[in-house]
Amino acid sequence: MAQMTMIQAITDALRTELKNDDNVLVFGEDVGKNGGVFRATEGLQKEFGEDRVFDTPLAESAIGGLSIGLALEGYRPVPEIQFFGFVYEVMDSINGQMARMRYRSGNTKTSPITIRSPFGGGVHTPELHADSLEGLIAQQPGVKVVIPSTPYDAKGLLIASIRDNDPVVFLEHMKLYRSFRGEVPEGEYTIELGKADIKREGKDVTLIAYGAMVHTCLKAAEELEKNNVSAEVIDLRTVSPVDYETIIESVKKTNRVVVVQEAQRQAGVASNIAAEIQERAILHLEAPVLRVTAPDTVYPFSEAEEVWLPNHQDVIDKVNSVMNF
Repeated sequence: MAQMTMIQAITDALRTELKNDDNVLVFGEDVGKNGGVFRATEGLQKEFGEDRVFDTPLAESAIGGLSIGLALEGYRPVPEIQFFGFVYEVMDSINGQMARMRYRSGNTKTSPITIRSPFGGGVHTPELHADSLEGLIAQQPGVKVVIPSTPYDAKGLLIASIRDNDPVVFLEHMKLYRSFRGEVPEGEYTIELGKADIKREGKDVTLIAYGAMVHTCLKAAEELEKNNVSAEVIDLRTVSPVDYETIIESVKKTNRVVVVQEAQRQAGVASNIAAEIQERAILHLEAPVLRVTAPDTVYPFSEAEEVWLPNHQDVIDKVNSVMNF
């Protein structure tokens, strides 16, 4: 296996699918000659040509509309929204059109579109670049929302997303792009969408997270182990749909749960997971399901983001609360 960063794994996945299927098209703001803001598409235009990897105007709404038209003509568009904070400009295309295509056409048309976009804090971006807005999309039936936490997962999940016949929003946490390397197979492989992964097994408490917060939970689990608390860490990988089967099996084993997300507390993925656990497995719980989230304010300017973002000590504090309930 090769050692890759997440950004390299994403580029490898895009190259794999561009080779495999002539109907795959990659486009967005500066993704062509420049290779994207983070160089996720570097070299792809030179390799596959301007007809298949190309730049668009700085207009997210136009990118969304183009994606829908191409999908209806048999292509598999992979558009990039340069930063997910700009998703508001393309929200109607995603939630109003792509998500409803199969339903409104009586299952005669699909939207095999994979929207890639960076998001997430901890890298001192300007305003509107770091927002975690996955909850806005996860609320809409008909769209899958995928958020990898490792290079291995990123490649397998992205290939699976591009091959899926329904729209997928594929979110890439900026802090994870080049923060570490991991083993990634050089050939093609897929990871099932909607299937969580147990990143660390434990018996005392279940930590549920996705994206960069998976690594926050793993760090917390290491510290908790020193105090004889064994934490199981579940990486959702897909926040819509959610793999509740894996979650409930873990809850039955540990009887305590903390759900962790970088997004604000109100109306997020963590809230829904907490509610589902308490509906499906309340008799297995020895304590309330607690959440670790950012506060309910707009994302702060970069000088204050380290205070605002959840960290491993916040996770440890919540675990101590459920252990001592």
